[in-house]
Amino acid sequence: MNQRTPVRRTARAAALALLVLTTSTGCIGGVGGAPGAAGLRDPYFPRAGNGGYDVTHYDLALDADPAADRLRGTATITARATQDLSAFNLDLAGLTVRSATVEGRPAAVNRAGHELTLRPDAEVESRLRKGRTFRTVVQYSGSPRTLTDPDTSKEGWLRTAGGAVALGEPVGAMAWFPGNNHPSDKATYDITVTVPKGLTAVSNGELMSRRTSGDTATYHWHVAEPMASYLATVAIGHFDTKTSTTPEGIKVFTAAETTVAARSARILARVPEIVAWEAERFGPYPFSATGAIIDRSGDAGYALETQNRPFFPGPPDAGLLVHEMAHQWFGDSVTPKSWRDMWLNEGFATYAEWLWEDDQEGKPVQKRFDAAFANDDNWAFPPADPPTAADISQAPVYGRGAMVIHKIRQAVGDDKRFFALVRGWTKAHRHGNASTADFTAYVEKTTGKDLTKLWNTWLYGRSRPASKG
Repeated sequence: MNQRTPVRRTARAAALALLVLTTSTGCIGGVGGAPGAAGLRDPYFPRAGNGGYDVTHYDLALDADPAADRLRGTATITARATQDLSAFNLDLAGLTVRSATVEGRPAAVNRAGHELTLRPDAEVESRLRKGRTFRTVVQYSGSPRTLTDPDTSKEGWLRTAGGAVALGEPVGAMAWFPGNNHPSDKATYDITVTVPKGLTAVSNGELMSRRTSGDTATYHWHVAEPMASYLATVAIGHFDTKTSTTPEGIKVFTAAETTVAARSARILARVPEIVAWEAERFGPYPFSATGAIIDRSGDAGYALETQNRPFFPGPPDAGLLVHEMAHQWFGDSVTPKSWRDMWLNEGFATYAEWLWEDDQEGKPVQKRFDAAFANDDNWAFPPADPPTAADISQAPVYGRGAMVIHKIRQAVGDDKRFFALVRGWTKAHRHGNASTADFTAYVEKTTGKDLTKLWNTWLYGRSRPASKG
């Protein structure tokens, strides 16, 4: 996500009011099992996600009619129990559950706010033992919700001029499919979307097939590498699409809404160039597919690093494209363990912009650092410790986060060693999750230096130091 759009700066409070406490019935332990937790106690969104299991794959079959504002879906969720389970929860906002099964047998469903509690029958419960894999199928339908944040920015299922787009950071994914809605639980995906003929449905990963039947068209997308739920997307509309393959074998798929396609062509043509430029600095591109989705400028208030192909409301400039593509390494592949760690996403992506301007425009990184240092907004709070959920996308997470990265570069003292450190980080946590503590420990181990003063001043300090040195 890029902070260039002011309306999004506090959007990460996203639907905190919707994350109501579950008072589910049927949560008494069954045959040797206990219910999974209704929430993972994230420091900013404590009821996001669910405990007791780890999702390995989502198979989402969606039938969407944007004109009628209707969505019908079947979610087949493959998961591994991390405890003996008698019941477990899924996150789903607004849509009506038509049926649910666990291991092929009907499950009782209780709902409280966005929490679905599924209780399998006794025969199935006896199989939900720690370490066992099980399959859940939820059929649902309705008018999908647009979730409005306290600053009036929106996520979830957004209606657009030509159709709809699903944007999920931080909790909007639950507006269009049930799941374990927290970045710490990543999974592979198959997303199949049926839309009225004449519309295109673009999603994450690789396009496996497109077929038409009567008045509808069906698109099947496959995400082979683990993806957090907030990075999943579906964009439905009238798009001009192009496909190609980079010299490294990465499949490129771009989609631009027809009214902005001509203005988008030049920047979209730079996607392979920017991916290659970032791969030199950050390590091999972590996915099998790349690209971008460009919709009309009024269709969303922000760009978002949806995995494989970021979403943009209108044609981006090169800096914004660099920022969102950098997230493919920082955020999408190396995903935060909790929303408190988001500065690792935004600090690195902002620093990528500084590096690009230095390399392409001759604007030294140090000048960007100096400007960020002088900006009072960057000193409102420590980037690694935002005070509330409303603050996790404000200036310090971006600008001061990038300053932390630059101070590490200065501490290393050698660019070759610094970029080796960065590439080592993306390799060590490729397709996984990492916290701020993981990062600081990695940097100190790699450099062999005690950087306590750096962390205390730049990452956790509550006031601007007297000197930039």
